[in-house]
Amino acid sequence: MEPDEDGVSVTFEHGAPERFDLVIGADGAHSVVRRLAFGPEEDFSHFLGCYYGYWETDNYLNLDHEGMATGDGETAALSIFSVKNNAAARVGLLFKSDEPLTYGRRDIEAHKRILRQRAAHLGWQTPTLLEKLDAARDLYFDAMAQIRMETWSKGRIVLVGDAAHCAAPTSGRGTSQALIGAYILAGELAAADGDHRTAFTAYESALREHVARNQEIGVHGSQYVFAQPTQEVFDAMATQLAEPSDEHDTDLSLKTY
Repeated sequence: MEPDEDGVSVTFEHGAPERFDLVIGADGAHSVVRRLAFGPEEDFSHFLGCYYGYWETDNYLNLDHEGMATGDGETAALSIFSVKNNAAARVGLLFKSDEPLTYGRRDIEAHKRILRQRAAHLGWQTPTLLEKLDAARDLYFDAMAQIRMETWSKGRIVLVGDAAHCAAPTSGRGTSQALIGAYILAGELAAADGDHRTAFTAYESALREHVARNQEIGVHGSQYVFAQPTQEVFDAMATQLAEPSDEHDTDLSLKTY
């Protein structure tokens, strides 16, 4: 990408070069747009001390719009819940890691091997679910991490969603945060009559506290997810989700554009 005062010239790996007024990076936590415009991922990615994998399997437990879970209370937690109106089930496995692991992001067999190793000691349905992992075609495996940036825009290039401010799956806010951010960005561009500088500034101003709060929840969630489900843990999680911190309000008032 080659930005200038009037636009951005983009060269593609596959396809002819093109010219754009603006470039909006909405390509996830491992954003290529962010890397090209702002720098390497390691400058913005913050590891939360655990990894997670999700894959779909058959609903052999006959779950009815519900889920079940097990764990060792310290280092690993496994869950299964019904999806697609009970036609299938989705398995989630999370495990702690003191340091980031070394593996190929697209090496599916390595991902499966890591998940088997980290969950081998768990009981209940774990052996069966790990066997079903062999047939999984949709396995998603990644580090639990957040993207933290001082600014989400640079010239005519701006980031939205996880590319800009991933709060980690343990926040439970990724989809809503991305949709809200896209809504605000589009609205501010329209309100500013295409003045990207004014729009990008307003976009960040409107969303910053909301993102900070969600990232705070993501950090706490990565700690609670391994705990045994006692009443004390439930109470602590409920308090964290319900009460605003001193610095960030949980409410986000969205204006109509």
